[in-house]
Amino acid sequence: MFERLKIFLAACLAGFVFAADASADVRLKDIVNIEGVRGNDLVGYGLVVGLDGTGDGVRNSPYTEEALSSFLERLGVNVQGEDFRPRNVAAVVVTATLPPFARAGSQIDITVSAIGDASNLLGGTLIMTPLHAGDGQIYAVAQGPVLASGFSAEGDGASVTFGAPTSGSIPQGARVEREIEFNFEDMQTLRLALRSPDFTTAARVESAINNAFGQPVAKILDPGTIELAMAGAPMSPVHMIGRIENIRITPEQKARIVIDQKSGTVVLGADVKISRFAVTQGNLTITVRETPFVSQPNPFSRNGETIVLPDTTIEVNTNPEKRIAEVDENVSLSDLIEGLNALGVGPRELIDILKSVKAAGALHAELVLM
Repeated sequence: MFERLKIFLAACLAGFVFAADASADVRLKDIVNIEGVRGNDLVGYGLVVGLDGTGDGVRNSPYTEEALSSFLERLGVNVQGEDFRPRNVAAVVVTATLPPFARAGSQIDITVSAIGDASNLLGGTLIMTPLHAGDGQIYAVAQGPVLASGFSAEGDGASVTFGAPTSGSIPQGARVEREIEFNFEDMQTLRLALRSPDFTTAARVESAINNAFGQPVAKILDPGTIELAMAGAPMSPVHMIGRIENIRITPEQKARIVIDQKSGTVVLGADVKISRFAVTQGNLTITVRETPFVSQPNPFSRNGETIVLPDTTIEVNTNPEKRIAEVDENVSLSDLIEGLNALGVGPRELIDILKSVKAAGALHAELVLM
């Protein structure tokens, strides 16, 4: 038992990550979305001013000059026919998400990204920028100092850039001007959408809701949707949702192995099962050593010369101590890791082994490669 525990801990330190116990109870609000309760994407085009010579080159970004001219004319400054080449202005795209139930006057965070050849937005200020939704209406107006997410510095012979100085954010940088109306009282039915559709989980959600209210108010439409009948509910829709979202259930999880090939991280779900198979890891090692030596002529020789002669040593190691390892059928997760560690494999080698076991049909889990 002690040896098995040591192998298990060693596997964790080597880069294995094990999924949480599938039997954990979770709240419904953590696994479902409520129909209609969602954010809306906003986008706008604006100008950042006050840059220290790091703005757009007007010749390379003529739209910046046009936008600046239009902005100044709205302020009563006529710049038609004038030849101005500012380097402290940058054209940007402003993006934001209007959260559900946002009211007029509330503030939201925004992201600012340069679209011209500006090299840095550090120290700039976004001037009044309308933010539009998909229907073309203005829902918020953005303005404020930009917090750049990186920096750049350069000299005559070198330069350095960290992060992305051409993008930044403005916390609470936009003010909501238009609300999106949503009235729960007018809804006769309401749908809950499972974030990970599953027949078993949907049945458990339906049963838990009906047991909580003592009547059949929930009905499964498909593995990802549960419909709630608002008309027969004993309380208002808002109070009903507040009660439903805190109901705890045990969601069902698919047997899944997630592999991140870049970092070598392997996440194995608790329900992963395998059939009986045998596996061995490639262990052929070829070592080539070059040890040149110098050959000198005998003392007082007339025509001798010093030369360098090669000396090559080649070793082939098949490591006969490593043999084929056999893994029994329907072993537990810890036994699977123990069996693979018996071959002395690490996370990188484990990835290749799991792919091969899956191709052989002995791995009964979904293999997700990232």
